[in-house]
Amino acid sequence: MTKSNFEIADSQFLSLTLLLLLSSPLAGAADDGCDASGEYAFVCGPKNAEDLVLVPDTKWIISSGMAPDAAIYLIDSEQKTWAEIYPGDAPRAQQDMKNFGACPGSPDPNNFVTHGLNIRPGADGHSTLYVVGHGGREAIEVFDIDANGEMLALTWTGCIMTPDGMEANSVASFGDGSLLATIPLHTGIPISDALAGKLTGGVYAWSPGDTGFSMVQGTELPYANGIEVSADGQEFYVASSGLFTVAAYSNSNPARLLRSGKPLAFVPDNLHMGSDGNLLTAGLNVVDPVCGAVPQSDEFSLEEFASCPRPFTVWAIDPQSMQGKILATGPANEHFSNITMALPVGGELWIGTFGGDRIGYRSLKQID
Repeated sequence: MTKSNFEIADSQFLSLTLLLLLSSPLAGAADDGCDASGEYAFVCGPKNAEDLVLVPDTKWIISSGMAPDAAIYLIDSEQKTWAEIYPGDAPRAQQDMKNFGACPGSPDPNNFVTHGLNIRPGADGHSTLYVVGHGGREAIEVFDIDANGEMLALTWTGCIMTPDGMEANSVASFGDGSLLATIPLHTGIPISDALAGKLTGGVYAWSPGDTGFSMVQGTELPYANGIEVSADGQEFYVASSGLFTVAAYSNSNPARLLRSGKPLAFVPDNLHMGSDGNLLTAGLNVVDPVCGAVPQSDEFSLEEFASCPRPFTVWAIDPQSMQGKILATGPANEHFSNITMALPVGGELWIGTFGGDRIGYRSLKQID
C-alpha cells in the first residue's frame, strides 16, 4: 500500500541530479543518524525505496525511489553503499521498436517516480528490469541491465502505457516477455472503498504485440497490490491489501481463483518469489496498541496510517498450500516505518519502505 497510488502532485517535480558518477565511490551508510536499531542496520540516503530486486549472480540490489526527487538506486549489498543509477545526468536509452514501438519515448528524467520492480534473468550478463513508473506518465518502464562491467549499466528500452492513465502498483513477468501488473484503484475509486472490502482494482495483462494492457477477468480485488508468477508460468499470485490475503490464480483468460490464504495480521504489500520457492510479502501490523487497528471500513485514512509508525511482519508463504510463517518482525521505529517488502540476499534480509530515507537489513541467521 503506497502513497503513489493515490495523489502525486501535478506541480513540476524537482530536477533529478546525479549524486555520484558511476566511476566514483558509492555513498556510504555511516551518515549521522543512521545507527543500527536492534537487529536492523541501515543504508541511509535512498528515498522511499518501495521495492528491491537482486541482479542475478551479483552483489547488486536495485531499488525503486517512490518520491518526486528520487531515482532508481544501486546498492552494493556487501559494502553497504549506494548510488543513483537512473536517470542521472545522462540517462541511457535505446528503444526496442519491435516490442515497444507504441511507447512514445523515454520518460522525462525530471518527472520520474518509480514503484514496484521485477527482474527477469537473461543471457551473457544481461537481465531485464520492469519498473512501475509514475510522474510524467503512468507506464511500465523497461530497462536492460548490463552486469558485465565493474559497475552496472542501465539502459531504457521501452514502455507499456497503463489504460486510461491509471496508476499501477506492481509488475511481474513471464519468460516470453508477457507481463502482469496490478492496478489497485480504478479511476475515481478511493482507498477507503478497498479497506471496506469493495472491489476496487485488479490484474492487467500485456503480451508482445498487444497494443496495451487489458483487464484479466476474475481478478477483481479490494486493492490488488503485490504480484508474482510461478516458475512454470501456470499460476500467478496476488496480495490484496484490502482483504489482508494472498491468493493463487490460474494463468488463463479469464483467470480462475485456485486457493487463498487466511487473512493476515498485517497489511500485505509487495510479493516476490524467494530462491527457496516460497513467496515473501511484508507489511505493517493491522493491530497496534499505539496506532490502533487498521479500520476495514470507509473511515480508513492513508495519511493517518502512514504517519503512525507501526511494527511490521515479514511472511513466507508456501504457494502450493498457501500456508505461511513469520520470517522476521520489526518494532515500531519512527525512522524506519511504512514497510513494503523483504528480499533475501546471501545471509541477510533486506527491507524496503514507501516512506523513509533508508533501507533496512538484518542477518537471517538471527531469525528462528
